[in-house]
Amino acid sequence: MKKAIKIGIFFCLSCLVLLIGVYVYAFFSPKLELKNMGKVFIYDHEENLIYQGSGSSEWISLSDISQDLKDAVVSVEDKNFYSHQGFDIPRIVKAFFSNIANNTRVGASTISQQYIKNMFLTFDQTWSRKIEEAFLTVQLEVHYDKDAILEGYLNTINYGEGNYGIEDASKYYFNKSSKDLTLEEAIMLAGIPKNPSNYNPVSDYDACIERAWIVASSMLKNGYITEEEYNGLFQDKIEIYGQRTQNNSQMVMYYQDAVLDELEEIDSVPNSLIESGGLKIYTAFDMEAQTKMEESILKYMGNQEELQVASVMVNPSDGGVLALTGGLNYAKSQYNRATMSKRQVGSTMKPFLYYAALENGLVSSSTFKSEKTTFNFSNNQPYSPSNYNNIYANKDITMGAAIAFSDNVYAVKTHLFLGTDVLVDTAYRAGITEELTGNPSLALGTSELNMMDFATGYTTLANGGDRQELHFITRVEDLNGNVLYEFKQKHDYVFNSNDVYILNELLTSTTNSAYSDYTTPTALSLASKMSRKYALKTGTTNTDSWVAGYNPDVLMMVWVGNDDAEEIDSTASYYSKNIWLDTLESHLADTEPHWYETPQNVIGLIRDGITGELTTDSKNSTVFYYVKGTETEMIPVTKEEEN
Repeated sequence: MKKAIKIGIFFCLSCLVLLIGVYVYAFFSPKLELKNMGKVFIYDHEENLIYQGSGSSEWISLSDISQDLKDAVVSVEDKNFYSHQGFDIPRIVKAFFSNIANNTRVGASTISQQYIKNMFLTFDQTWSRKIEEAFLTVQLEVHYDKDAILEGYLNTINYGEGNYGIEDASKYYFNKSSKDLTLEEAIMLAGIPKNPSNYNPVSDYDACIERAWIVASSMLKNGYITEEEYNGLFQDKIEIYGQRTQNNSQMVMYYQDAVLDELEEIDSVPNSLIESGGLKIYTAFDMEAQTKMEESILKYMGNQEELQVASVMVNPSDGGVLALTGGLNYAKSQYNRATMSKRQVGSTMKPFLYYAALENGLVSSSTFKSEKTTFNFSNNQPYSPSNYNNIYANKDITMGAAIAFSDNVYAVKTHLFLGTDVLVDTAYRAGITEELTGNPSLALGTSELNMMDFATGYTTLANGGDRQELHFITRVEDLNGNVLYEFKQKHDYVFNSNDVYILNELLTSTTNSAYSDYTTPTALSLASKMSRKYALKTGTTNTDSWVAGYNPDVLMMVWVGNDDAEEIDSTASYYSKNIWLDTLESHLADTEPHWYETPQNVIGLIRDGITGELTTDSKNSTVFYYVKGTETEMIPVTKEEEN
């Protein structure tokens, strides 16, 4: 027993000595510069400042902040803030046993700990990170008094909607300085940092008030307000100055989130803003392009309650992401559908199939018969792809016609003719990284892809076969101008430029009236509004509507659908097509039309768009392009491939 007591005493003394040593070491460590900690600045491609986070643009002294706000924050976040030394040990112990008993994960972080935690770009909780955060908390406590720490915390905390710091938040939500906040306004703001996306009054007023009552209860319990004051709270709805209905900046946040996500993946950038002293992030962002995109989305989908949208605009020549939106309204949903979700891409997969066909011996006028077809395989499993509305030519049609009409039977016949692994390999070479299975339906886009992954593949087509890495960030500097990272463009010619040119010409057939026959091209309705030439492919499934199109200047991709994958109707296709075209036409309005230069080894011949026969007077006459020497080849399907 005595031995156990001695061991216990020794252990306690050792811990005490270690703790004292930590505090002494922290005391002699360099003092943290609070006003320079945690600043992140994001710039567009012209180096205009578009965003500032984790550091208020207007630092305000503690004496100029509402006492009610200070009381509310201390009460709900850290009631023992003024008495502990950075860690609330009793609270930590209580939370530990409560979590074990109730199988929960209730935290016990103090304001000092939260302040330090917010100085990191990521929130991973490894043991090394926890130890680092703990030491920095001690360092903060030994160098600053409590008021200085609280002042720094209130000037850097995230209050949602892109507001960092109490003064910015107060002016945004209530159109007043933080020193003039009412008790109710102060309580509402104090509740936001628990979950900035959901508890701010612009995103969800009711959730904000629910959280505010929790803050108010803590204030009552801790003696900051009287019962009479508590009972008089929130009798009337509080007016929110920052509430918006069609404010474009709510979509810009999707781009900003994507930038910060990409930043986490750059090894040369310290993950601690304390270590870096703050960051300047230069991006490919084009505010004008973003504005045009959002105006088009709101024009067509501003009143939508169910359908969602995602879109991305890319500079094909270098892979820089010019504009992006991950949803219809960032205030309502911060889920970035452009960077996070995976959806079936439908017929927008077909350009990679037809590039593979051109590369493997077929030509732009190669014909397969479009008719209702059942394919039988060795496992005795029949496969019967169908065309949209069950419309078939019931005759041989060209590759150009198959693209114009998005003929599924032609696509599957091509896919099986080549061998199903050929499309998989082609997609991978283009830059698509999602795992693909070489089944018969892959040609019809039944695989689910992420928009950014898919856009990488399309950028390869838009850039003449030169695969580019899609990126948001072009350069990162610390606040002293030292370059921590710079994007280095690489050229990777993965496709034959002759075949890519021919494919890009074929993709103009979707808006070419010369292909009007037993049905019409899938995007013909857009043709009258086009001021220039685009390679364009649409893709529609029961749940998803896609449009992907480009020229040498820009690539844009649009998706419209429901988050819960419910079936869509034709309005989704109408939205996606018109959002795509209106955005690009507005974006390119003041520029000269550009198209790809015809390679020296490629020639054009006038043929009938449907049959592929040489002609100059058919109503279906159009130009087909060939690598020289292949213009006489016509490859019809053989009966062995169909039943």
